[in-house]
Amino acid sequence: MCYTFRDIMPKRAPKASVRPPRQLSLFPETAALVRVDPAANCWRFYHLSLQPDLFGGTVLVRQWGRIGTPGRQVCELHHDAGQALDALARQLRAKRRRGYRDRPAG
Repeated sequence: MCYTFRDIMPKRAPKASVRPPRQLSLFPETAALVRVDPAANCWRFYHLSLQPDLFGGTVLVRQWGRIGTPGRQVCELHHDAGQALDALARQLRAKRRRGYRDRPAG
């Protein structure tokens, strides 16, 4: 009788796919807003995100424009994450006052 390597080696139990629990962020690092008013022909988007830079600071990236276009982008450098988070919250409040709403998922 001929044995193969697979016959000699014991079978391993399948690995259980255990994922660590996901921690939701207390302070969001990204936001996607839209403002849609067909009567006024207004179809706009606004994206905010916080990203670390190479020198230990945090960059607030703001992107906006008409839905379906690339839009424009501005990067604001902040020396720490707290300042950048405050700037993100200020921008969110200002945009929500002007009629922007959270972008629906999907």
